[in-house]
Amino acid sequence: VLKDISLEVSRGETISVIGPSGSGKSTLLRCLIHLEKASSGTIYIEDEPISLRQHDKQVHIHESQIKERCRKLGMVFQNFNLFPHMPVLKNITLAPILVRNKSSNQAEQIAMDLLAKVGIDDKAHAYPSQLSGGQQQRVAIARSLCMAPKVMLFDEPTSALDPEMIGEVLDVMKKLARSLINDQTLEPTQVAGFNQFFDDADAAEAWVYGGAVDQKISSSVYGGLEYMYRDMTIPVYTQP
Repeated sequence: VLKDISLEVSRGETISVIGPSGSGKSTLLRCLIHLEKASSGTIYIEDEPISLRQHDKQVHIHESQIKERCRKLGMVFQNFNLFPHMPVLKNITLAPILVRNKSSNQAEQIAMDLLAKVGIDDKAHAYPSQLSGGQQQRVAIARSLCMAPKVMLFDEPTSALDPEMIGEVLDVMKKLARSLINDQTLEPTQVAGFNQFFDDADAAEAWVYGGAVDQKISSSVYGGLEYMYRDMTIPVYTQP
């Protein structure tokens, strides 16, 4: 799906990846977090490889090393993937307790702080079925952040929402992108998002069916984005 892709994201940078359905946007993110295994090429997270190619051969990396390195990444999916039999607070604290060895009190304090950040701390004891789609997606964002990732990946997080709920989730994403770099409780976080997040991105990459596409930044992804097809990958363009 992905061919001749080259991309580098700096600490604290917000990148929006745009392109039509089938162009490989989700596959790119899934490769980064190792939900899909890259068949070739090199992927580094903070100078540590999760996929490595040297001297025209793929180098084997032990699965335990890959898992440890991928813990630096958090991901929010198109669907919320919340446990329906658990209240919001339990959904968020489960992984930090089991994977990060946080105490229940520590995990709950972090979770409540994050729920406040995404504007639904009053829903901590509600079940997913009692929440709107936008609220469930905000829970999913808080759940990912509770693992203290250094990189946040958003895979079209508004695509499963009703139109009236899209704005509330986008607002949360934009506020997080602006504030997390200065947050005292979280490490600096990079955010990768898609189409609707374009206007607030530091830069954008455009992809068309597995290849990169040169682009000129416009004020809106829907209002005049200009593509110029190329066979090679493109640099990151920074908005003025």
